[in-house]
Amino acid sequence: APDAIALEFGEDSLSYGELNRRANRLAARLRERGVMRDVVVGVCMERSIELVIALLGTLKAGGAYLPLDPTYPRARLEHILSDASPAVVIADDELAATLPEFGSCLRTSELRAIGADASITTGDSEHESAPEDLVYVIFTSGSTGMPKGVGNTHAGLSNRLCWMQAEYRLTDADCV
Repeated sequence: APDAIALEFGEDSLSYGELNRRANRLAARLRERGVMRDVVVGVCMERSIELVIALLGTLKAGGAYLPLDPTYPRARLEHILSDASPAVVIADDELAATLPEFGSCLRTSELRAIGADASITTGDSEHESAPEDLVYVIFTSGSTGMPKGVGNTHAGLSNRLCWMQAEYRLTDADCV
């Protein structure tokens, strides 16, 4: 149902078809920046439609996303960025300026421009993830010392989603 609403945030909404096109365009640009299987992409964004596009585009490129909470102290963000060494960080325009130095940054304004760029292919990529590929990396709280990155695989996430579906029996009428 490509015309059905996939996302709503505030007054904004996005159809499944448009979400897929924008995520595919972002995936193409991320692959140009070296994102592929198990390559980490940092995401430092507030909740928004663009956040979902960033996560889905990262996965479509074959990468694994690394959530970076914008409320974290600078020292914690420095440690996470140093330890995880993301190939790219996607950040809200106003947050990008506050992040520690890390290399390649893609700002939300650029993300929107990529999403609207009709010259970028919108077809699904040929990338196929393997069950053992990383899907995301989360850093521990660091309560017993320095925070440590913990990766989850596609198999682990798939297992969780299958359990949730069996437990809660979601249908196309549900909104999560």
